[in-house]
Amino acid sequence: MTSLSEFNRRTIEEFRENHGKVGGQFEGAPLLLLHTLGARSGQHRVHPVMYMAEGDRYLVFASKAGADTHPDWYWNLRAHPHVKIEVGDLTLDVEASELAEPERTEKYRVQAERYPGFADYERKTDRVIPVIALDPIEQTP
Repeated sequence: MTSLSEFNRRTIEEFRENHGKVGGQFEGAPLLLLHTLGARSGQHRVHPVMYMAEGDRYLVFASKAGADTHPDWYWNLRAHPHVKIEVGDLTLDVEASELAEPERTEKYRVQAERYPGFADYERKTDRVIPVIALDPIEQTP
């Protein structure tokens, strides 16, 4: 298991044991667990991701810590936009959609003001970091 896989496994475990709260680098930050299907493999994946709540929707930022490539979960969402998220003790069905300009830039700016690491990520890469809206899907009883 790679160190990133092990880090994610421990973060997911801690998230679930503590009702969505974790320590370490995510301590005090809003974190959700994003469930995706692999774009090519179709395999189920779970990714701990920081988010920004906006009304009923959740915004996630495909920063990959400023890498020059998008994170795998971004491509997974493009291929399979109907996914689940865990927020605290809630599990929600959501539909993922990428924000267009100028909304993308504005939401990223707000996130970077709240969490300056996101401003660093933007400076480290030439790519435009996508912002993805996760909108809850109404469940029929």
